[in-house]
Amino acid sequence: MTPLRIAVVYPDLLGTYGDGGNGLILARRAEWRGFEVVLTQSPSDAALPEADIYCLGGGEDGPQVRAARSLVEDATLARRAAAGAVVLAVCAGYQIVGKTFPGADGSPHPGVGLLDIATAKGTGPRAVGEVVGEPGDDVPGSLPTLTGFENHGGQTTLGPDVTPLALVVHGVGNGDGSGTEGAVSGRVLGTYLHGPVLARNPALADLLLGWALEEDPPSDRLPLASLDDRAAEALREERLTATVGGRRRRGRLRRRR
Repeated sequence: MTPLRIAVVYPDLLGTYGDGGNGLILARRAEWRGFEVVLTQSPSDAALPEADIYCLGGGEDGPQVRAARSLVEDATLARRAAAGAVVLAVCAGYQIVGKTFPGADGSPHPGVGLLDIATAKGTGPRAVGEVVGEPGDDVPGSLPTLTGFENHGGQTTLGPDVTPLALVVHGVGNGDGSGTEGAVSGRVLGTYLHGPVLARNPALADLLLGWALEEDPPSDRLPLASLDDRAAEALREERLTATVGGRRRRGRLRRRR
């Protein structure tokens, strides 16, 4: 069986919020289903490896600029994404995979350009706290309500070539006044949700794994089997109940009007 290759991108620069755990969650959920997995921690002083899934996390302003510059120069991430690799980009990583993002002084820096988004420095208070989002109807897959926490000062504007990951029920999200959180295009998914996001939202992890295992022509890998997610669902339920309480309804939320 062909191994599933998962790379955690630049944990030395983009590892501030524990988002490297997303790579481990993907690896374990694949292994529990019988897949062979190669999980690689790819530091910024080495060439980015060939992988089926790339995970980028959050980081501070200076390391974020260095990470973006290195990824643009290395070009592996853009090449592999164009070839169908899955990319999960969180917070600073989300901004990096867009077209532009701000440095510490607010000046724009070029991103990798995998998503049609542009981020500027926000003018209001920093977005810090729990986020709850209802996945949009145009997002592939049948995702339940999403939960995570945010800590960012960015204002991310979505272009016409991306779909919002979710509509914000609680929290800030993209912060551009649209009431949206994250962005999706093809097999590239960006979000401001920490947690790690895949620990809080196992269905999102399985969506990414499903994308990585969809190949043309079909591979010899097995389809995804169900897992016992009672522990993960208990965590989800606890955070959702603590954040939105009585507005819960059958695992989803009533949107504000």
